[in-house]
Order: sequence, then C-alpha cells, then structure tokens
Amino acid sequence: MDTADHHVVVLGATRKPERYANQAIRLLREKGFRNITPVHPKLKESEGLAVTNSLVDIKQPVDTLTLYVGSARLNAMIDGILDLEPARVIFNPGTESPLLQQALDSAGIPWEEACTLVLLRTGQF
Repeated sequence: MDTADHHVVVLGATRKPERYANQAIRLLREKGFRNITPVHPKLKESEGLAVTNSLVDIKQPVDTLTLYVGSARLNAMIDGILDLEPARVIFNPGTESPLLQQALDSAGIPWEEACTLVLLRTGQF
C-alpha cells in the first residue's frame, strides 16, 4: 500500500512539539503519509491537521492505530478501539494495556509493542 493512502490514526495527539505523539505526526508527514487522523478530546488542530475529538467520528477504514495514551485511559476506550477495527495497533512505550491487548487478540486484531518513531526511521512501519 502506498504511504499516501495508508490511514494512520494517532490517538493522544497534541500540539506540544516535544511530545512523541506530535513528533509522530510530523515524521509520518515527512515520510509521505498524507492520510493522518489525530485524535484528542479537546484539540481542534495539531501540526496543521484537523483533530478528531472521538474515535466514533472516524468513518474511514484504519490501517494503523498508534497509541499515545496511558493504559488507564485506554481501558475506557476499548469498545471504541474495537469498533474502529484497525488493521493493526501499535502500543508505544508507556501505553501497554493487558486488557486492551486481550480484547484485540479476541477480536483478531494484530498489535505490537513498538515505537512508531523508530519504526518510521528504520523503514519498518
């Protein structure tokens, strides 16, 4: 699949450039990804992209869901993540959630504990 068509959802988007979620959005764009959906409950934009405030508002199929939200918050989003039916989920460091990982396993959704920034920089994304 062409990177321009690959739909990436960044859960936990931020406008703070020092945060990894923000760095991921910038690096995705730098690597040619054009179909990026940042998600944050209150923000309107991040890195010039419109922010979606809730997972339920995403209607387009998701190729990669990359997580930048701690497990306590993720556990409350399990149903929304499952409803999204992403082709894969990346648990960035600090986002590991055994409950969500079990739910993804049960739903047959592949996931990995990895760093999106490293995957992008090493051509493994």
